[in-house]
Amino acid sequence: MNDAHKTVNRLNDSTSPYLLQHADNPVDWWPWCQQALDAAKQENKLVLLSIGYSACHWCHVMAHESFEDQATADIMNTYFINIKVDREQRPDLDKIYQTAHQMLNQRPGGWPLTMILTPEDQIPFFAGTYFPVDEKHGMPPFKDVLLRINEFYHDNPAQIDEQNASLISALDSLINTTSHTDELNSAPLDQARRQLEQQFDNEHAGFGKAPKFPHPTNLVRLLRHWNATQLTGNEDNRAKDMLFISLQAMAAGGLYDQLRGGFFRYSVDDLWMIPHFEKMLYDNGPLLGLYAQAAKIFNDLSFERICTETANWIIEEMQSTEGGYFSTLDADSEGKEGKFYVWTPEQVKSILNEQEFPLFAAVYGLDRKANFEGHWHLHMFNSIEALAQKKDISVNDALTNINRAKQKLLTVRNTRIHPGRDEKILVAWNALMIKGMAQAGRLLQKPDFIFSAQRACDFIFKIMFSKGRLYANYKDGSADIMAYLDDYAFMLDALLELLSAQWQSKYLSFAIELAESLLEHFEDKEAGGFYFTAHDHEKLIQRPKPISDEAIPSGNAVATYALARLGHLLSEPRYIAASEHTIANAWNSLGQAPYAHAAMLDALEEHLYPPSIIIIRGNEEQKQMWEDSINATFNARTMYFYIDRNEEGLNTAIAKKAPAADKDIAYLCSGKQCLPPCETIDELAEQLSR
Repeated sequence: MNDAHKTVNRLNDSTSPYLLQHADNPVDWWPWCQQALDAAKQENKLVLLSIGYSACHWCHVMAHESFEDQATADIMNTYFINIKVDREQRPDLDKIYQTAHQMLNQRPGGWPLTMILTPEDQIPFFAGTYFPVDEKHGMPPFKDVLLRINEFYHDNPAQIDEQNASLISALDSLINTTSHTDELNSAPLDQARRQLEQQFDNEHAGFGKAPKFPHPTNLVRLLRHWNATQLTGNEDNRAKDMLFISLQAMAAGGLYDQLRGGFFRYSVDDLWMIPHFEKMLYDNGPLLGLYAQAAKIFNDLSFERICTETANWIIEEMQSTEGGYFSTLDADSEGKEGKFYVWTPEQVKSILNEQEFPLFAAVYGLDRKANFEGHWHLHMFNSIEALAQKKDISVNDALTNINRAKQKLLTVRNTRIHPGRDEKILVAWNALMIKGMAQAGRLLQKPDFIFSAQRACDFIFKIMFSKGRLYANYKDGSADIMAYLDDYAFMLDALLELLSAQWQSKYLSFAIELAESLLEHFEDKEAGGFYFTAHDHEKLIQRPKPISDEAIPSGNAVATYALARLGHLLSEPRYIAASEHTIANAWNSLGQAPYAHAAMLDALEEHLYPPSIIIIRGNEEQKQMWEDSINATFNARTMYFYIDRNEEGLNTAIAKKAPAADKDIAYLCSGKQCLPPCETIDELAEQLSR
């Protein structure tokens, strides 16, 4: 087949590493743009929409098998307008068409997502994910699928029109246009607690069966629930145990990079042993913050070690010189998934000495059957403490031995060809890491973590924020694509955490601008809630208003949570009202499936039980003393800010919490009630105990 249409692959000028991976394909790819959609209409060709991301293993497989194959490309170029989308740059398109896949096939989609759209209105009538180039495992060859789809489309226009109308109606029905009018209550919180226990894996910890994801939003919900019961004297020990052993299991498993730190995307088995080897910024930010809270609340040094290793990996390998955090590390290196991370016992024996190897092998399973394609992926089978006792050596000696062995192996591993790194800087994902880094820095007293978070925040403000609007994506000196709900909501939430870690008034000003933009550009003023795209975004087949959590928390939930907190901090009723209106809009969904809305439940909890806000005005020299006292009793529902008495440019509401002339002074408020200011740690402790 000859392709007269093809001149040059149009992905060559993209800023997306994923699109650039396809720039040399024989497929005549377009990016998503109006010109591509116009071409489909003018030529009456179906749109083949392929959505993926650079770290995706099966995206690479399909690209190599089909998109680099000339025969497949000829069919694609002859019958289709082919559009390639990076789901990390265009999460709006990914959300819409993943939902359509679910509706068309009655099962979840994934990546690569393969959708066939009508030329006139981009409505999908066929949906799939990976297709092999040749028949495999009962799956038809991709070329045959394409030819049959094209034939069916031209032979059955009435059937397709009917299906498309039904699909659009179903998509529209997902947008909740009503609000709960009765008083909000705690019933969904109680129901979620029961559902979390029902979903809990009693044998291996975590939730559900393989593939097993870390689900940090569910673990945070458990932590907040247990912490609340602990503080009221009615401790839910079952919730405590589910949280603790889940965090232990994930940290000990192959889900965690035992040599360098950082979590992989998910485990392919129930044991947390073998991961899908992508490392995503959006997983590691929330997990960093979660483990920092757990380290504090459990007083657990192993959780603190996880935080330190993960944060150091991020700072050293995933933070750009400009300050922003990169997006992902690929699952593959040298064309093989996991190759960078796995070992043979012979390799390890050649690196470690006779004293180091036996203990290391016993801890990490190298004395057992290979667990990954004839190789070993490190997974803690035995605790160092138990083995030290068994071998009659001190725990400190065993730890020294293990740490020395890990450093030797890491040095060798670093000489291997590294997985590809996607160096896009995405505001939403950066915000998740800024929050996690700030939490870890504050709770674990790690000022370098706070500095890392500040660098990322300053980069976003200077480079990706202009005239009150955020840009979602930055790469190669260019900030493009107007930001989405997640960008604004996550960044607002991160700024509040950063202010708690180290107050800088410029961050509060930034937070207020983001809050105002949320209300102006995203809020559904009538029904409540926030659309995923801004009011001036391009018109697509659906305008999502997502409230359930995915791999990351719902943007609506985080906006609701952060606006409520900012509203209480500033005594701004508009923010609190928008937050309450969103919960009311989501109420039916919360009642039907609270387990799927853990982040929104955190927002509901904030509404029902407004946070305690502590503002201390004093000298920097006294800051640590106050922090130590406040953090001695962990309370997830407490907001704490230490503001230097000489701080300038304060918001009016904050400035009212005036400093004393020659002493520190603390202000404690909860909801609309503020207690008298106090001057000593003991006075504040007494107020907090009421």
